[in-house]
Amino acid sequence: MSLLNKLFAAAALVVTMAGLPMGAQANEGPTLDKAPLRFDDASLQQGAKLFVNYCLSCHGASSVRYNTLTQIGLSEQQIKDNLMFAADKTGEQMMVALRRDDARKWFGVAPPDLSVIARARASEAGSGADWLYTYLRQFYRDDSRPTGWNNALFPGVGMPHVLWSLQGEQEARFVTRDDGHGNMVKQLEGLELVKPGSLTKDEYDEQVADLVSFLTWMGEPGQETRRSMGWFVLAVLSVLAVLSYLLKRAYWKDVH
Repeated sequence: MSLLNKLFAAAALVVTMAGLPMGAQANEGPTLDKAPLRFDDASLQQGAKLFVNYCLSCHGASSVRYNTLTQIGLSEQQIKDNLMFAADKTGEQMMVALRRDDARKWFGVAPPDLSVIARARASEAGSGADWLYTYLRQFYRDDSRPTGWNNALFPGVGMPHVLWSLQGEQEARFVTRDDGHGNMVKQLEGLELVKPGSLTKDEYDEQVADLVSFLTWMGEPGQETRRSMGWFVLAVLSVLAVLSYLLKRAYWKDVH
């Protein structure tokens, strides 16, 4: 086969693959809701409060020390009074009190450390923050599960719905459909709130957004400082570029 024929064959293959449905090239991923991240101090402080009160009992954040929270506008005294329940010094890591052996016995697996969970959950379907925001809003009651809970995004999850008192209890609506091969399969159609929690839907979504914002910030606490510094560096480089151009014109004006 000549080189030209090989090129035509390769081009035809590319066009053919481009025309295939996405499911033929790769497994369709989950649909994720866009996380409305907020990195102002008030949102991050609320997220830190939710993390300590609802997550830190089982999930640690070993890459973060309590005194790192001074970067979101908290004093060390505020951290000690409101956020430190399993440590004595603000320089200690945010470690979990739950023993790993107990966690395996109760949940079947030791809960993961959440220091970089927002980065670890990133995929082609969306950012790790999008995954967390969707996940924390899709728990539903399932008596067949050991914890009594399941999750539409993460079927068979071992984690109970720790925020149920805020969101309330949801039930899953299933439908039976033909899978195209003559088999009738049960599919999740949606979730329905059957027992309200202490928050409305919008209020709960805001609280989850604050928690996810904190988890995202926790994976890289210096990101806002880095971004601010980046804009400053770009501004300085822009000024230097203008000065360099003016200097070049001054040097070469007699030549031109």
